[in-house]
Amino acid sequence: MNITKEQIDSLNAVLKVDIKKEDYHEKVEKILKDYRKNANIPGFRKGQVPIGLIRKQYGRAVLVDEVNKLLQDNLNKYLTEEKLDVLGNPLPKQQDNFNWDADDFAFEFELGLAPEFEVPLKTKKAITHYNIVADKKMIDDQVLRIRKQYGKLVSKQAVGENDEINGTFTNEQEEIDNKAVLELSKIKSKKAVTALKGKAVGDTVTLKTKGLFKEDYLLPSTLGIPRERAEDLNIEVSFTIEEINEREPAELNQELFDKLFGEGNVTSEKDMREKIKADSEAQFQQQSDQKLLNDVTERLIETTSFDLPTEFLKKWMQTTGEKPLSAEEANDEFERTEKGLRYQLIEGKLITEHGLEIQFDELKEFAKGFIRSQMAQYGQVNPKEEDLDNIAGRVLGNQEEVKRLSEQLMSQKLLQLYKEKANLKTKEVNYDQFIKEVYG
Repeated sequence: MNITKEQIDSLNAVLKVDIKKEDYHEKVEKILKDYRKNANIPGFRKGQVPIGLIRKQYGRAVLVDEVNKLLQDNLNKYLTEEKLDVLGNPLPKQQDNFNWDADDFAFEFELGLAPEFEVPLKTKKAITHYNIVADKKMIDDQVLRIRKQYGKLVSKQAVGENDEINGTFTNEQEEIDNKAVLELSKIKSKKAVTALKGKAVGDTVTLKTKGLFKEDYLLPSTLGIPRERAEDLNIEVSFTIEEINEREPAELNQELFDKLFGEGNVTSEKDMREKIKADSEAQFQQQSDQKLLNDVTERLIETTSFDLPTEFLKKWMQTTGEKPLSAEEANDEFERTEKGLRYQLIEGKLITEHGLEIQFDELKEFAKGFIRSQMAQYGQVNPKEEDLDNIAGRVLGNQEEVKRLSEQLMSQKLLQLYKEKANLKTKEVNYDQFIKEVYG
């Protein structure tokens, strides 16, 4: 067998593969003889079928299968040995006069080659890296939420400013009949607040659904209807009051601290506020880092210029999916995926140039950290190292999980690279400012 490469241009090449009879004949004959030993054909004893009949029935299929195996194995070996960085897979060229009855065969495969380029991490225009801080107002609000959450309900006779009202929403025409808790602090409509204040158990109040709540997501759950149905809903509903409660905030004492943070970990309101600040800013860091990762990715795609073997890739996309695509469909698919493909090439270049690797031990530690954070959500704040090792072992036994965790860990390594090498400017903001700047 002989393989040669014809370079068409910097991004395209053709591999020519010549297969001689001696490359496949011995293997094909052995398979046919094995077929003969086990063939059950009427009129012949097992193992006594003439080899000519076996060759006539199975010879072409065995030949095609073995030649294709030779092609696959040797093409992969050639690409590896020659260190050819290809995009997609080699595409066989159409050969109209191909003859399987010949002794020798010649095949041609189109190659799409990865471009050569440099990645300018130090872009001219600096990229904003947000440092999100938990300000005093945010910490005050969080402390109040905690105190209310762990406080006790005190029954009241009439509705007041910050009460929680248990009752039933009804609208016969819209088939609404749902028990819910209504918190005055979450109501946006001033008319609704005025209508509810001073009302007693047994009273019924008519409320308009449009603009009722400060947050739109509250309406469907309160009325017991699907989210799609609640969108732009503008009707009147009756709300019959069944119970009125005021939530008396919990005291900031050691019992509450232990319940929230574990025994003895927090011993004062000052400690609690510092813990809330640290935990909040750790969460904000994740959002800030994701924003930075997205922004650097976009900037690198914008500033890293290179050509792609576009026509080859479109042709490859026509044949690579579950079902063949038309030329128009492949063109649309290329337009949808081009940006992602460009970043894959950029990312691969950065990983290679900066020696970013993932060792099994660090992947295991990364998995344990992920498991530890999940367990903490269910109140298991100090799991045993042995338990973490066992769970991590099971997780890393799943190849899909290994792939997912490896991608996350590599993203962290790239993020660290960007923090060290990219042109960044730090901007300190509180969370509300961050949301306003990033999402408008």
